[in-house]
Amino acid sequence: MGSTQRKSLLLIGMVTALAAMLAGCGKAGGPCAQKGVVCIGQVSPLTGPQAHLGKDNDNGARLAIEEANARGVTLGGQKVRFEIVSEDDQADPKTATIVAQKLVDRGVKGVLGHLNSGTSIPASRIYHDAGIPQVSPSATAIKYTAQGYKTAFRVMTNDRQQGKVLGEYAVRKLGGKSVAIIDDRTAYGQGLADEVEKAVQAAGGKIVAREYTSDRATDFAAILTSIKAKNPDVVFFGGMDPQAAPMVRQMKELGLKSKFLGGDGVQTAEFLKLAAGNAEGVIASSPGLPIVDMPGGKAFKEKFTAKYGAIQTYAPYAYDAANVMIAAMVKANSADPAKYLPALAEIQMQGVTGDVAFDAHGDVRGGAITMYRVKDGKWEVVETVRSGAEGGK
Repeated sequence: MGSTQRKSLLLIGMVTALAAMLAGCGKAGGPCAQKGVVCIGQVSPLTGPQAHLGKDNDNGARLAIEEANARGVTLGGQKVRFEIVSEDDQADPKTATIVAQKLVDRGVKGVLGHLNSGTSIPASRIYHDAGIPQVSPSATAIKYTAQGYKTAFRVMTNDRQQGKVLGEYAVRKLGGKSVAIIDDRTAYGQGLADEVEKAVQAAGGKIVAREYTSDRATDFAAILTSIKAKNPDVVFFGGMDPQAAPMVRQMKELGLKSKFLGGDGVQTAEFLKLAAGNAEGVIASSPGLPIVDMPGGKAFKEKFTAKYGAIQTYAPYAYDAANVMIAAMVKANSADPAKYLPALAEIQMQGVTGDVAFDAHGDVRGGAITMYRVKDGKWEVVETVRSGAEGGK
């Protein structure tokens, strides 16, 4: 056998061994099966246009896991170490189901996520069928918790609450007698837009246009030109910051003078960066209290920013999601999903964002919606509306 053949066989052997090792990492029997290790999954878009939000969730969850390990947690008489297993669903529903099954196969004891409603909803069935609790920090679509899955929870208020506040605000505070609505056709964007439409009409406003785009688009000239002809007082966009930023720029380029209103997908630090000077005057909502008014907001902001930089939006909720899951395990004295799931459903604790307790659907009880406006390049609090939970991003 010549040296070239030997090198080829050696290379093939190395590749085969590497492939086997990688395959093994995705199955139960890897690190997650080690004695004393409790793996918790975290899923969000870690690449692509929403990666800044996904990493925000990931970092919030990691901070909670690191703190739990530092203080030490004992379950069933044994000290355990939590290990976070992060997966990238790219904000894509199909990818979400693939990584959800991967986490199930790997043997995680719970999942924090997904970030988006459009990924949380299809993934939730996989977790339900496997009996694995899922706590989303940021999925707000009503459908997520309306499917009847006892494993699905969220620590953020839902789109029924947020949409009602946005619709009423558009009419009563922004003088929106006529409102145009654009959504990105995701479960989050379309679902929120539907609720805004209902609330606008209930408040006496008129919907003069209902347009849609995608969560990958960047050119909105045709849609905005059509809307301009109807001269609405307010344009509401149901979607995320990678689309909202070019949208407000193109509105100005077309001379469309309508007020721009968005939801929590717009109310981010990244939107300010992407939109630059075009952000001035934009109004958007975000579920929950401003960080400075959260019970543990000041302390959380200090330690989070020192380690990871600026908070985008959802990091405090990801932190609370991780802590509420760990608290349920401690209460049940077990990381076995079947044993701690009942404890999770009945949990009551104060988190960074406020009191965390779930209703029969898995929605967080109570809640608030805060309205923000961009002034001098920064998000400024306008008002906070408190409400009770009303059902199921």
